[in-house]
Amino acid sequence: MAFELDSAVPWGRNLKEYQQMFLLSDKDLDQKIISFGDGPASFNSELNNLGKKVISIDLIYKFSEQELKTRFEEVKRIVMPQVRNNLDNFTWRNIKNPDTLELLRGNAMSSFLKDFTKGKKEGRYRYHELPNKLEFKDQSFPLGLSSHFLLLYSNLGTHFHIQSLTEMLRICKEVRVFPILNLDSKKSEVLDEIVTHFKQNYKLYIQKVNYEFQKNGNQMLVIKHQN
Repeated sequence: MAFELDSAVPWGRNLKEYQQMFLLSDKDLDQKIISFGDGPASFNSELNNLGKKVISIDLIYKFSEQELKTRFEEVKRIVMPQVRNNLDNFTWRNIKNPDTLELLRGNAMSSFLKDFTKGKKEGRYRYHELPNKLEFKDQSFPLGLSSHFLLLYSNLGTHFHIQSLTEMLRICKEVRVFPILNLDSKKSEVLDEIVTHFKQNYKLYIQKVNYEFQKNGNQMLVIKHQN
């Protein structure tokens, strides 16, 4: 079945949030990064403005700038009332209230849209569907990220997540995944099987990070090659 625009939930985060979610150091940001499920995050555009580069991968990059803008407004009208009706599901420390959240997501989307057409031409935004193989050579990226995609959508099944992480680890020396929760803010149902699958051949651990918005969503999964 083809991926349709009405299936997309464009809801992006900014560079500061990525730094907190993935414990990204200045040294990390100087590396060649590939990031999966970025959607309309401003992570790529902000790094590009700083003279650094990241390749963002997402299904939604098949759509036009205007289509994505329209879909974002549709999603906002659905998501924000749900947030306001479920305030106890979130930790309101870094993000003080729903109005601040809406402003943050809108600003991230705006920065992304301004950069999207140019970034696609430069190859920084690439449409791709995991777990299909990418064109990159083995371990050609020091660092790969997955923000609010793998583990979060546990309904996609364990096989999908394992195959997707396998492809990420083929092209990346290290992979970081945040969060390790599902959409109900509970431990992802696929986490234990993923840990069991990869821990024998990779360095694997769960690390606390400096970001929490979903309650208890303050940990990332790290998987590294042994050498």
